[in-house]
Amino acid sequence: MHRLIASPFLSDYLLLHPGHPSGVRIPEARYNELRALTGPDAAPVWLHDAARQAWGLTLDRPPTADLLVRERSRYGYAKASWEINLGCDYDCEFCYLGEKRFEGLDWQGKQQLLRTMRDAGVLWLQITGGEALIDPEFGAAYEYAHQLGMMVQVSSNGSSLRKAPIRELFARHRPYRLTLSVYGATAETYEKVTRNRGSFGRFLDGLDAARADGLPVRLNVIVSDDNAHEVDDMVALCKRYGFPHQVFTNMSPTIDGEANPLASQAEAHMTPRSVFTGCNAGHTFFHVNPHGIASICKVGRDPSVNLITEGLATLPRLGQIAESLQLRTGGCSGCTKVGTCRTCRPLAKLYQEAGDRRELYCQHGGYGS
Repeated sequence: MHRLIASPFLSDYLLLHPGHPSGVRIPEARYNELRALTGPDAAPVWLHDAARQAWGLTLDRPPTADLLVRERSRYGYAKASWEINLGCDYDCEFCYLGEKRFEGLDWQGKQQLLRTMRDAGVLWLQITGGEALIDPEFGAAYEYAHQLGMMVQVSSNGSSLRKAPIRELFARHRPYRLTLSVYGATAETYEKVTRNRGSFGRFLDGLDAARADGLPVRLNVIVSDDNAHEVDDMVALCKRYGFPHQVFTNMSPTIDGEANPLASQAEAHMTPRSVFTGCNAGHTFFHVNPHGIASICKVGRDPSVNLITEGLATLPRLGQIAESLQLRTGGCSGCTKVGTCRTCRPLAKLYQEAGDRRELYCQHGGYGS
């Protein structure tokens, strides 16, 4: 398996070491030089130097054995997120996915989808769920993404990190980031939130395994009305393990516009969002659901394109969809605070479909004004 990746990335060219977030920017001439290497050709001196200086790597094999050179893509996408399966072993009341069904593409379809994303130019791939690690084909899909030259991040609840097959998989192919959610600092609270008996012990076992294996973990502290009394203790838990963390306090409606998650918010802990100034969703980034249906992001899911039945050529439509979804229509048309709005239009639309609790997302409604 390759230890280095040379790849186009938007208007740049990068040299990367799988499993490590740092990279080396290289000029186009050096990318072309690597692309032209064949068989027993000696690796250029600058490649040896870059690998040693950036990651402490010694290249002692023919470069074609250590290096994967990704081809240019005319589609211009750099990042994607993929829900491999919406099924989950937890049943959190505030989950934005709503009904979490165990369904999706078969293995052949997953392979086709991953190749399509590679051909679209996707270099950085987030695999999420549901709970990604419990998908029966997660290991095979994760390994295949690595073979295709993707830098893979995994989002998980951590309940399966203690398992030997997962530990062995991540030892062979290290993720560049492993993002785990924290739902409580005690068994009583954590299991009340997840509605899964024994889940706290499995979570801590997963954290222990990740720390022992030196995995690049980042923790997301999720605050709800059921665990808000343990916010400080959850942060302290993150610090004890030595993992960086972020605290998230604002819930969103489900992807179908249902209001259920909003009732679980700890409103005293909510914070105003930053001013929304636009994003690259649909242009250099896209999201894919378990059936291979691509949308501009996890929030703006409709309209969409089907990468399995329509193919790669349909992806450029996402840019047009992104522009149309950002138009301020319906409850946002004629808004006088467009310049300081804190909510993207697709998310505002979900709030409106969920009953228009305007104080949760709109400055006109009072919250964050």
